Amino acid sequence: MPKETRSTCPYCGVGCGVIIESQGDEITGVRGDPDHPANFGRLCTKGSTLHLTASNIVTRQTRLLHPMQREQRGAAPQRISWDSALDVASEGFARIIREHGPDAVGFYISGQLLTEDYYVFNKLAKGLIGTNNIDTNSRLCMSSAVAGYKQTLGADAPPSCYDDVNHAQCIFIVGSNTAYAHPILFRRIEDAKAANPAMKIIFCDPRRTDTAGIADLYLPIQPGTDVALFNGMLHIMLWEGWTQAAYIAEHTGGFDALKTTVRDYTPDLVSQTCGITKDDLFTAAKLFATSASTLSLYCQGLNQSSSGTAKNAALINLHLATAQIGKPGAGPFSLTGQPNAMGGREVGGLANLLSAHRDLANPQHRAEVATLWGIPSVPDQPGKTAVEMFQAAADGEIKALWIACTNPAQSMPDQATVRRALQRAELVIVQEAFATPATCDYADLLLPATTWGEKTGTVTNSERRISRVRPAVAAPGETRHDWSIAVVFAQRLEKLLPVQKISTLFPWSAGDEAAAVEGIWNEHRESTRGRDLDITGMSYAMLDTAPQQWPLKEGENTGKVRLYEDGIFPTDDGKARFVNTVYKPAAEPRESRYPFSLTTGRLRDQWHGMSRTGTLGRLFGHVAEPALQMNAQDMARRLLKDGDLVYVTSKRGSIVVPLQASPEVAVSQAFMAMHWGGEYLSGLSSSGEPLAGVNALTTSAYCPSSKQPELKHVAVKILKAELPWSLLAMAWLPQDQALAAREQLKPLMASFAFSSCVPFSNEVPLGEAGRQRTGVLFRAAGFEAPPEGLLQKIESILGLGGADALRYVDRKKGQHRTARLVHRGEDAELAGFVLAGDVSAQAWIKTLLQDELPAQSYGRLLLLPGAKAPVALQARGKPVCTCFSVTDAEIGACLTDITHAVGGAGYLASDDERLQALQDKLKCGTNCGSCVPEIKRLIRTAGQARPAAASGGRPVIPIKVLA
Repeated sequence: MPKETRSTCPYCGVGCGVIIESQGDEITGVRGDPDHPANFGRLCTKGSTLHLTASNIVTRQTRLLHPMQREQRGAAPQRISWDSALDVASEGFARIIREHGPDAVGFYISGQLLTEDYYVFNKLAKGLIGTNNIDTNSRLCMSSAVAGYKQTLGADAPPSCYDDVNHAQCIFIVGSNTAYAHPILFRRIEDAKAANPAMKIIFCDPRRTDTAGIADLYLPIQPGTDVALFNGMLHIMLWEGWTQAAYIAEHTGGFDALKTTVRDYTPDLVSQTCGITKDDLFTAAKLFATSASTLSLYCQGLNQSSSGTAKNAALINLHLATAQIGKPGAGPFSLTGQPNAMGGREVGGLANLLSAHRDLANPQHRAEVATLWGIPSVPDQPGKTAVEMFQAAADGEIKALWIACTNPAQSMPDQATVRRALQRAELVIVQEAFATPATCDYADLLLPATTWGEKTGTVTNSERRISRVRPAVAAPGETRHDWSIAVVFAQRLEKLLPVQKISTLFPWSAGDEAAAVEGIWNEHRESTRGRDLDITGMSYAMLDTAPQQWPLKEGENTGKVRLYEDGIFPTDDGKARFVNTVYKPAAEPRESRYPFSLTTGRLRDQWHGMSRTGTLGRLFGHVAEPALQMNAQDMARRLLKDGDLVYVTSKRGSIVVPLQASPEVAVSQAFMAMHWGGEYLSGLSSSGEPLAGVNALTTSAYCPSSKQPELKHVAVKILKAELPWSLLAMAWLPQDQALAAREQLKPLMASFAFSSCVPFSNEVPLGEAGRQRTGVLFRAAGFEAPPEGLLQKIESILGLGGADALRYVDRKKGQHRTARLVHRGEDAELAGFVLAGDVSAQAWIKTLLQDELPAQSYGRLLLLPGAKAPVALQARGKPVCTCFSVTDAEIGACLTDITHAVGGAGYLASDDERLQALQDKLKCGTNCGSCVPEIKRLIRTAGQARPAAASGGRPVIPIKVLA
């Protein structure tokens, strides 16, 4: 019988509730939970396709289902038993600890773990082994927010909630492409704006992303100049008398020092530094300070910076100076990037923290945790944070690394150092649900973990709301829960280490899953007693009824919606603190040798390193392949055009990537999505050095307070890559073979100077899964044609090596073309092709394949280098709506129809009316809504003013469909 299970989405920090539909051991569907207060039934493109990423077809091709061991580096891993795997792990760690001490090992974990997983790992490292070398990929995204809150408000506690969007009169979105990074929260902003048109929205970001479309004021500041902007806004507020002196005097301290500093941040200086007008600076300051309630929403644009903590603190300074905190619709609201980054912070899963927001540097806090755990002491030496940990491993100081649920060989900055660390470490253990991440290639031991749909526990979202995660299906293969792996390892390690034997340190049994997980939760809950995040009143039984916000103390029935409404802060004197923030340029500002500022960010339909979203061809529809985006003016000055391959080079490395003009990117800047790692983008330099993903470029320079690296900005140079030989290979493959074929192609990527390999699909509405087809696209370029055998191997993997394929080869000219046609009724369609050498015909042949058009009449043209299609093929266009498979071309055509149909020749609908007409006709934007900002942008850019009709109707704005 079909079963429904309530759980939580595993993607961003919005923390949407989901209802998982399952049949037996198969997850068959997912929909938003209408009763969950984070999303009220809505899901974004990623969330609404979760069931497809968890299908058995995907699992069999991508999941790590059995423990695996490499006898030597570079060899293929071999399956072993769990007993053998745990022996290898415990004996290896015990040996290294005995020989080199506890600080010779390190744990690098993840904001995608559940709180219970996090708690056990924290206790394992700090309580049993005696090292603080445990850090998390949340260091890469949220540690500056943590430090900023603690410096100003006294505790790592976001004071606002999602409902504040409905009460705000001004929303200040800064350093966040909310439309892409937190789509369901953005839907709430859209709704709030529609309900209250008087609400003003300020958007501040170097890129004019889709989030800018909702803004009343857009501030396109130069990368890294946020502190100058905020100090400049405070300068104006002080000059105009817009600060709240009574609130400052009663509830804060340290304002005089800051006031002296911001005196120097004049409008002239700030305008020049940030690259915005003085009028816009003045308007922003006025809206922020004088609105009845101002809510700030911010994310990685502030956090991922060498001044990340200062940026956070400078923004919070504005809220304190204007009393825009502690009331509905007001406050500084940090948006977490991962589903349980908050939970990890709560249990002390960072190198500088202990359970329940305790500080490792505080002797009293260490003593409290030691008492709770029943151990003599907690180590007092600071642990290595993420960047420091991998540098220490690269230097030989850390000998063993345990990596769980994260992919540092893709996501960490300065990949050369990270990969050197993974190669030099004596023992690398990777605990993963998927076998595909690049980090798995460096593992001596691979431990298979459960994932979404199979796990039980809790997560905490951005508004301090704790939700249950529940299993819908049994764990596949020999996978085990993350907490269970850590517990059993700890129990074995305890017997091998010369430590005081404490039988109760890890009392939980993997054989009784429900009792063990709740037991871990209860121990964590007790650790919070009397702390700012006190959850002693929050039982599993309560969470089974509904998600709850903290704090929720024993005896209370509901958590606190907003913090600091009484003006009392968790500091020694109860007052918030102003931080004297001073602007410092980015760690690597642009200069003559590296004249471009490269920023990184998210794609709408992808998640982090794409271990999960990268299994679905349909999620590559919106952005199909890796690309570097530049301003068209910069491209013209350098005689570059769309599709050109370019070298992008920083002080650490270089990559080759296709170029794309973008109106979002300002002059002297460039943008590349953070998701493109070596799994999808690779190659070799002319000297034979590997080129692997965008983080080959990024700097490991970090904020001195938070230790968060500056992933958001790096100075680069961009030069055309003269690679005369090119390849494009595409083929439809059976659903149960496509992802496996991509994995087979991945080792071949480094055979070329440039290569990318991604899945693709035919674009069909989400509900028509039976019509969905999947294929693989392999693109490459080099200085010369590769050996013929390599091309034959690519053909074979793509199912094009048989006798039924048409083939043309001219080795002297480096030409190689293959096409395979399959008959469909009276005609035939293209099932796959290889174009090598001359790829000038790629546009029409790719359209012929991907849009599944009749191909019989094209015959030998498919094999003719440089051939043009005898009849122009009309591509469907770029997908905009993933749910209903609607393209920009279809939207453009529909807008033209709407223009002529609504109100006659002299009258045109408003933008909102045209959006409604599009949704009525094409359904785009009516399911998850992730595409709505882009549809609105297409509507705006399609209109150009023309005189109003004589009849007195509204001005007619003709629609110009953009190519």
